[in-house]
Formats: sequence, C-alpha cells, structure tokens
Amino acid sequence: MSIDAIVAGLPSLRFGEDAPISEEKFLETCADEAGWVVGALRAGEWADIETQLRNAMVDARGGDAKFRRQASGCSIYWRDRVRACFQERDVLRRDELLDRVWWDAAGELTPPASPLGRGSLLTYAVRLRIALRRAAISKDKGGAAFDRLTSGSSTSNT
Repeated sequence: MSIDAIVAGLPSLRFGEDAPISEEKFLETCADEAGWVVGALRAGEWADIETQLRNAMVDARGGDAKFRRQASGCSIYWRDRVRACFQERDVLRRDELLDRVWWDAAGELTPPASPLGRGSLLTYAVRLRIALRRAAISKDKGGAAFDRLTSGSSTSNT
C-alpha cells in the first residue's frame, strides 16, 4: 500500500482528545513502513527536533550544560516556547503546554509540498505517542498511584 493511502486512511488525531487507535494498530496499518517509522523516531529529523526540545527543557529548568546533547539544528522559536511553558506554576498544566509544544514540533516533519508523504506518517507516529501518553494521565490514576506508594510507608519521625 502506498504511503499516501496509509496516511489518508488513518483516523484523525486532535490534541487533547483520546487516541483513536493503539500504537500496535498504527504499526499494523503501516506494516510496510513500520520499520522505517520506528527507525525514524530514533534517528533523523525527529531525533534532532526532540534533542532541541529536550535541551530547551534543560535550559528552562536551569540545568547544567552537561545534560545537553548535541543537535544539528537550533531553533530559538522552540526554545522560547518551552521557556514560556515553564512560567506556568501548575505542574499538570505545564505538562499539557509542553506536550502541545512537542505536538506542534512534530508538525514540522510534514512538508507542505507533501502532506501525505513519509513526513506526515512520522508526524502521526509522534502525535499518536503523545495522545496515548496523555490518555494515561488522570487525577484518579495519579491518586491511585500515590495511595499505592504511600500505603506501605507509615514511618514516623521520633
């Protein structure tokens, strides 16, 4: 199946909404391109954008330069967007804002001249991972995890 047909047949992803498919179903849908997608997530253009975003997070947190990794590109735009996210005091809201930055950065992988090509498939893969991770976040799940972690730690300071 052609990449154009694969991309056109994928269900729409929207930031803030649950993912319409699992990562396994996505990889099954693009079976002929799955190896390329997985490899492209680890290397290539997305790896460089991801490194830029991670470096921006290190800087925004006031981290040591030793935690920065080499990236071939440098985008002041992404650095400034990440910094703006760190102005948010609410940690959950900050995480949502950061995910939005990553979501938007993934869109850079889709060239305007080829909206149904390999870049679009890679954009979809990155955004799907974000949507799936965000779907796993909830107050109830967080509260349950907190209860689980603190239930056995009834130590007292005497």
